[in-house]
Amino acid sequence: MHDLLQQAFSGLATGGIYAIVALALVMIYQTTHHVNFAQGEMAMFSTYVAWALIEAGVPYWGSFVLTTVFGFVLGAFVERVVVRPMADAPVLALVIVFVGLLVIFNSLAGLLFGHSVQSFPSPFPSRGIAGGLLSAHQLGTLAITMVMLVLLFCFFRFTKAGLAMRAVAQNPESSSLVGIRVGGVLGLGWALASTIGAIAGMLVAPVTFLDPNMMMSVLVYAFAGALLGGISSPGGAVIGGLLVGVLENLAGAFLIGNELKLTLALVLIVTVLTVRPVGLFGQRHVSRV
Repeated sequence: MHDLLQQAFSGLATGGIYAIVALALVMIYQTTHHVNFAQGEMAMFSTYVAWALIEAGVPYWGSFVLTTVFGFVLGAFVERVVVRPMADAPVLALVIVFVGLLVIFNSLAGLLFGHSVQSFPSPFPSRGIAGGLLSAHQLGTLAITMVMLVLLFCFFRFTKAGLAMRAVAQNPESSSLVGIRVGGVLGLGWALASTIGAIAGMLVAPVTFLDPNMMMSVLVYAFAGALLGGISSPGGAVIGGLLVGVLENLAGAFLIGNELKLTLALVLIVTVLTVRPVGLFGQRHVSRV
């Protein structure tokens, strides 16, 4: 029983990381209706920036703040320079662009920082909590996930920028007609998503260690969580990410083994897309013709 509870709580903590990356995917999808396949690599690159700052002597929380700023600027830059000129391009062309960004950031990280595995510090103590069911880092990850979800809810619900982003997601043409700067809103969506991804990368690195490929599998699990919860629903994406984390841990420990855990995420993606494409909490949009 203790092993079952330990795997379940550990899965919740891992799912918290998936939930944060899923939130970033939802931010992009809500503003552009596209999935950024380079989200994980952008997060990884930002994490390397944090590692370089820490190695240079900057305190952890100072590096954390500077990295979130870097992530914000990086997302805005990618949207303005790469994505916006492709606004009217076919969907397949955008998919190719996102895959190209994935390869570029992966290769650039290897070129600038090397391919050797690096350790990354955690801001939380190493001791166990709740009878050893959770580590302080895992509990901190869950807390940060919940705080980010609340902040995003408040942003979308109570700020002009959040309301503008929701309007653009629903109807960009009408939003433009009422004076909303659609390009600026899209850039803000990309910047926020990249910031969220940077935070996720800094939470992943102490667990998996830092290397250019550390976010590959995380992105797959996060994508599965976003689809399961509803890629149009930030809250649903968080719940989906947490569920995927628990399912991954329990299945890996008691059913299929750690070697096949990634297969579970792929099966989940195919199943959700086949049975309920909008996810558990997504809304089905009906168009009148």
